[in-house]
Amino acid sequence: MSKPIQWYPGHMAKAKREVREKLKLIDVVIELVDARIPLSSRNPMIDEIVGDKPRLLLLNKIDMADQTETKRWKKFFEGPGKMALEVDCQSGQGLNKIAPACRELMKEKHDKLKAKGVNPRAIRVLILGIPNVGKSTLINRLAKKNIAVTGDKPGVTKKQQWIKVGDELDLLDTPGILWPKFEDQDVGSRLAATGAIKETLFDFQEVVVFILKYMKDRYPERLKERYKLEEIPDDVIELFDEIGRKRGCLVGGGYIDYDKAAELILRDLRSLKLGGISFETVQDVN
Repeated sequence: MSKPIQWYPGHMAKAKREVREKLKLIDVVIELVDARIPLSSRNPMIDEIVGDKPRLLLLNKIDMADQTETKRWKKFFEGPGKMALEVDCQSGQGLNKIAPACRELMKEKHDKLKAKGVNPRAIRVLILGIPNVGKSTLINRLAKKNIAVTGDKPGVTKKQQWIKVGDELDLLDTPGILWPKFEDQDVGSRLAATGAIKETLFDFQEVVVFILKYMKDRYPERLKERYKLEEIPDDVIELFDEIGRKRGCLVGGGYIDYDKAAELILRDLRSLKLGGISFETVQDVN
């Protein structure tokens, strides 16, 4: 992209330091990712920060992703000391499996404590995720009240707080953490497309060109159906033009209003008018 997408507010650097300090108190790390972009919505520093702590990865926003791909990602992320669940924090789908999963991850340690006659305390859980991935919504759902601040703008949570969930879990919320630099600009485009980055920090047209390129290859029928296209042009700019014309995004002289067309396509994507779409597949990794 001509203008690299970057976003790393100062509070995120502070949050990274605080996470390192709190880890010694933590039993299980819950990592929340966007099911549409499970790799791009993972902070690559998390593995380094968290180390070998038991991990539960939640694939959130499953209603917005390609269900077949999400099931593949679930299997991909599971392994020794690691579990994965498909969830939708907004509706609450799958959240009832979180406490049992944490218990399973702690079973060996708790069995040893019980054998010594020690009754295990509540499991201390650290919740991590990049901005706007749904952490605050998850916490409010689990706590059954509005404790965490929520908002549709990334970067709403600014400080840590402990939240009690029944007798089983004590949750530590932390601000979303993005990394200082995206080495791969496609990562920035995926994050921008799915709403993890403030809209003032990226060019709508460039991100929509990225979306159209991807959908042309992976989901051409969705484009045909939504925009009443008989064929998908090979050239992505021609595709952009065609959608702009079909949806009446025109200025004087019949020219395409690319800003208007880009905003329309991005809104269609985010409001599921193009269906559930995954912008990353396990096949791309293997």
